Amino acid sequence: MSGFNMTEKKFDESSFKDIDRGIYDVIDKFEYSDISDKGLNKEIVEELSKKKNEPEWMLKRRLQSLLIFEQTENPSWGPDLSELNMEDITTYVKPKTDKKSNWDALPEEIKDTFDRLGIPQAEQESLAGVGAQYDSEEVYHSIQKHLSDQGVIFTDFDTALKEHEEIVHKYFQRAIPPTLHKYAALHGAVWSGGSLIYVPKGVNVDIPLQSYYRLNAPGAGQFEHTMIIAEEGAKVHFIEGCSAPRYNVVNLHAGSVEIFVHKDAEVRFSTIENWSRNMYNLNTKRAIVEENGQVEWISGSFGSKVSMLYPTTILNGEGARAEYTGITYASNGQYIDNGCSMIHNAPNTYSTALTKSITQGNGKSMTRSYVKIGKNAKGSKSTVDCENLMLSRESKSDTIPTLDIRNDEVDCGHEAKIGSLDQKQIFYLMSRGIPENEAKSMIVRGFAEPVAKELPLEYAVEMNNLIDMELEGANG
Repeated sequence: MSGFNMTEKKFDESSFKDIDRGIYDVIDKFEYSDISDKGLNKEIVEELSKKKNEPEWMLKRRLQSLLIFEQTENPSWGPDLSELNMEDITTYVKPKTDKKSNWDALPEEIKDTFDRLGIPQAEQESLAGVGAQYDSEEVYHSIQKHLSDQGVIFTDFDTALKEHEEIVHKYFQRAIPPTLHKYAALHGAVWSGGSLIYVPKGVNVDIPLQSYYRLNAPGAGQFEHTMIIAEEGAKVHFIEGCSAPRYNVVNLHAGSVEIFVHKDAEVRFSTIENWSRNMYNLNTKRAIVEENGQVEWISGSFGSKVSMLYPTTILNGEGARAEYTGITYASNGQYIDNGCSMIHNAPNTYSTALTKSITQGNGKSMTRSYVKIGKNAKGSKSTVDCENLMLSRESKSDTIPTLDIRNDEVDCGHEAKIGSLDQKQIFYLMSRGIPENEAKSMIVRGFAEPVAKELPLEYAVEMNNLIDMELEGANG
């Protein structure tokens, strides 16, 4: 194994002025107990699988995914990914600790990082279980005993592969096959860490579970795999948080979230992705929903230089429902290309999507929505609402809706709005003694409020803080 060096390709910082991201940009000393060579090849993948002592079928999946990755081109649409060179990326960094179930047993520097981000406090106050990943491995996992006594599984994905192999084998890559796109294949080859959430039939996990992913290593990738399975009549809310400090080299996030919602089950997935502006966020999230099941996506995307993320719901059972509420913020030097997809494969299915984007400086936002209503989806309904708020003349904001309707007996609609800050509203607030910058912040937070109200309190606070930091950066 090679050591880490700082001679990799430098990140082009000339296109933007970064903001002060406070606690999120605190850099820990870069230490590790194991690290892969830079780049990606068969030997690196085989060595990773060997270190994890994986079954043969998983190694076979990894190598199949690697072959697909090597044979697949970058997408011909969307942001320019030419600056992302896998030869410069370290795909595996193991922190200097094993997984703990006791928070105080973590090394001080890792514990301090998560303490700053509020993870232990959140666990003590309002969560049923917590996972924390540092670079490529989970370092902490816990679940309340009354849930494990009911058969709920909440563990890191490496442990899941060892202790619940039959579940992982049944569902792994079923929602996100490596043929989906180039970075789904990359994930399949080098995934590490993540969480398995399994909720048995009829069990209601009445308070949320949470995993937080922190990428500290410069020039590295994070490839966590999250899998959520809600059996018939089960209910669960999972919260995902992500962050990384800023470096002057390219970092990559290509995680994966696979959700399986069985008959009459309900899953809510909430996330705030708070990356630094050297990050390429090429994440993939997909849910498959059976009869009368329901999935809700609540999503906030902040900070990354480039983001391509389109949570997809496949409604396979009659009466299945999906709701998506998301917000993105693109400032100087950022290209945030996000949206969602809804695929109706059964009768009387329902989907709704509300997407909001904010742009400022020379930031660029692209919102893509895709709705497909199949020939067997009679009586289905879908609505998509895209709202764009532009805070500067230089920023760009576009919406690309695609409606693929193959049945006449359905109800489907799309609406898009775009606008700037209302000067009359700013004047009104200023006339009441509110400073101009705070008046603008209040209006922007009001625009984001439909997303904030769907988030747990601590995440809504974080989202509003991120908006304020972006606005302060622009005004500064």
